[in-house]
Amino acid sequence: MLSSTFLGITTFTYLLCMTLYFSYLFFRNKTFGKILTILVFFGLAVHTIGLGLRWYESYEIGYGHIPLSNLYEALVSLSWTTVIFYLVIEFRYKIRQLGSLVFPFISIAMAYASLSPNVNSEIQPLIPALQSNWLTYHVLTCFLGYSAFAVSFGASIVYLAKSKKEATKKVQEPADGFMPSLDTLDDIIYKSIAIGFLLLGIGIITGAIWANYAWGSYWSWDPKETWSLITWLIYAAFIHARITRGWRGKRAAVISIIGFCCVLFTFLGVNYLLSGLHSYA
Repeated sequence: MLSSTFLGITTFTYLLCMTLYFSYLFFRNKTFGKILTILVFFGLAVHTIGLGLRWYESYEIGYGHIPLSNLYEALVSLSWTTVIFYLVIEFRYKIRQLGSLVFPFISIAMAYASLSPNVNSEIQPLIPALQSNWLTYHVLTCFLGYSAFAVSFGASIVYLAKSKKEATKKVQEPADGFMPSLDTLDDIIYKSIAIGFLLLGIGIITGAIWANYAWGSYWSWDPKETWSLITWLIYAAFIHARITRGWRGKRAAVISIIGFCCVLFTFLGVNYLLSGLHSYA
């Protein structure tokens, strides 16, 4: 299928971007950085075309559904939303350093989707429970939330590394024109989590409405439902501590990292280790 060709080009492009983002940490060249951003936009454009073609091809073979129905499509679509959210952060804060931590997740997800024998890349008909417009609302809001959490995770790793370096010098360094300041990183962590928290909350609500429509119950304590709630509560604790106790810095970064570990388990771990109503996903 033509979509597979475009998504294959996307995988190669993102792997190249990952390598170049690591190189950018050493070269620190503005022109190199601009070329890298253009390459990311190229990858996103090809990625978007690939997803659009896969959606079109599903109608061509008589299934007709948005590419969100199985693990292959989930990995590809989640990578797409993560690239979009990352680019928003890059342009908002004028920094590219987070790409070296975000793009490994994107590249691994795309490569695993394309190359793993455990992932079926064929377009398949939707099972009855998925034949609803709620599929789009629920999955996309969750994926956008996950993407925001991925960016906050990357910023948290950079924050902890930078704060440890500055602690040995007993003084906080201002932004040096290359590495963002601790205040900037803290702002990225907080705002990314705030956006992700809202989106995941909407995803849980739309999922509950969809569950009632499909299975006759708003909540079944299915493993993926339960872990989505656990993840949401961890980020709720982050926001509560931030607003009421003024938690910033290292403590906020640690909670961000713990929360993203729960995101990974919710998205992948539950599928492989626990069975339930979402096993098809």
